[in-house]
Amino acid sequence: MATTYTYSQETEFDKLMKQDWANLQKYNSENKKLQEEQKKPKVVFMGNSITEGWVRANPEFFKNNNFVGRGIGGQTTPQMLIRFFPDVIDLNPEAVVILAGTNDIAGNTGASSVKMITDNIKAMAQLASANKIEVILASILPVYKYPWRTQIEPIEKISEINSWLKKYAEENGHTYLDYYSAMADKRKGLKADYSEDGVHPNKTGYSVMEPLANEAIRKALDE
Repeated sequence: MATTYTYSQETEFDKLMKQDWANLQKYNSENKKLQEEQKKPKVVFMGNSITEGWVRANPEFFKNNNFVGRGIGGQTTPQMLIRFFPDVIDLNPEAVVILAGTNDIAGNTGASSVKMITDNIKAMAQLASANKIEVILASILPVYKYPWRTQIEPIEKISEINSWLKKYAEENGHTYLDYYSAMADKRKGLKADYSEDGVHPNKTGYSVMEPLANEAIRKALDE
């Protein structure tokens, strides 16, 4: 069944943000359980609704590979940076896949420049490296229009950030995971077969992403 996303004026996410801006409580109990059971995940996937929806769409991909999803719908890079310690570093994985930035471009937590976004991603990568966690930087997925921010033109920013991600990964010994090239249509949006709303992948979209993620993880851990 396809996931339906609604864009209301005051969502549950908005209400929660007022109490716990970075949503540090979201995975608190799951993180504690992993630590108490001394279960070390191979890879943590840090992200937003795209990552969160991936776990729902194909939980076997995560369970069978000892991957852990730490995506939260609507989140931007400053929120992810705040929760990077409890949701990634404290779990002591071998690698982290960081998929972030699209909600910043959409303005979910206010206006964000390319530098603001890349600085936050850089900070997460540096924290991971300092804790001996291999870093995999995923490209932002193509978007032609955000259904909840139709006035925003995202194509240029997405391209600029993806170019930065690739260059930064190469210069710092990280792995660049290119979802964009496999998923973009002629308009530089998300292919219609891969999404219902042009932003969030469906099962077909995730089936394209999974082998790309596996290959990036293999490369990161082998090197």
